[in-house]
Amino acid sequence: MVKILGICGSPRRKSSYTALQAALLAAESEGDVQTELVELRARKMRPCIHCNKCLRDESDRCTVFTDDMTELYDKFYEADGVIIASPVYEMSITAQLSTFFSRFRSAWMISVKDPYFFMKKVGGAVVVGGTRNGGQESTIQTINNFYNTQGMTICPGGSGVYAGAALWSPGDGSQTMDDEIGIENAKSLGKKVAIMSKIMKNTDVI
Repeated sequence: MVKILGICGSPRRKSSYTALQAALLAAESEGDVQTELVELRARKMRPCIHCNKCLRDESDRCTVFTDDMTELYDKFYEADGVIIASPVYEMSITAQLSTFFSRFRSAWMISVKDPYFFMKKVGGAVVVGGTRNGGQESTIQTINNFYNTQGMTICPGGSGVYAGAALWSPGDGSQTMDDEIGIENAKSLGKKVAIMSKIMKNTDVI
């Protein structure tokens, strides 16, 4: 059994949430896969202040702030695969997701003690822009940069979905989510993250 954690960085439960749900359901269809969807929406999280107290304390989590981020460390560390979804804000991720990323300064301690810990974790990206060409690729790259920083194995969606699943939904505040091709790409990504997570978890190489 592998665990796939979905993290929705949207402040609203709309298109990014829908796309992430599709990816996680597709991951479950591969069998022996347990998924969980976590929303950053409405969570009270302080951004990292780079004081390095976590490193001095040799902690794998922030030792300055105890807030709604605290419980998410274990969920992330225990997952075999992670799919992060975000709407496109100014051609990048949301403030909520940026705050989440910043709080992983402490994760460096895990890599010091176990260089292979994050290598065996698989990460995928799902993003939704308000226009068809509205910064999806740069937003995917920001999410993948986070995975790179942790030393994780990035999982692209496969043929035609080179870096992650990019969708579009009208940026007019409506609930419309009718990008059928984009949803299929999110599903493909979800399946591939599940398959790669199984491979990485069961490998005897490391």
